[in-house]
Amino acid sequence: MIDPISDMLTRIRNAQAVNKETVELPFSRMKYAIAKILERKGFIKAVDFKGKKTRKLIELKLKYEEGAPRISGVKRISKPGQRIYQPANEIKRVRGGYGVTIISTSKGIMTNEDAKKSNVGGEVLCEVW
Repeated sequence: MIDPISDMLTRIRNAQAVNKETVELPFSRMKYAIAKILERKGFIKAVDFKGKKTRKLIELKLKYEEGAPRISGVKRISKPGQRIYQPANEIKRVRGGYGVTIISTSKGIMTNEDAKKSNVGGEVLCEVW
């Protein structure tokens, strides 16, 4: 059984390694929420929803700056075999504020900044910088 979030991050990493414009992922609400955060933070250009009923896809338009991928690195933190949870007061910045931590909280999936403002902790899904 493959971890869907690490599969998503790997697909993005591999697509950017060969300078692809878009990458397609199987749809899930969690992956869609993560993609929307990446779009809002400027790591990817656009997130599109494609397909119907059984064959739903998420299409990500990747972003490049001067030929280099906008996402320089991704790291999966909490894995299916070892979940990592953090309270709001222990959430740290990524790469001195250049990156973003994506956290699954009781109030939905949000960035480390939003979680700190809302004073909620949760499962630390991944870091993107």
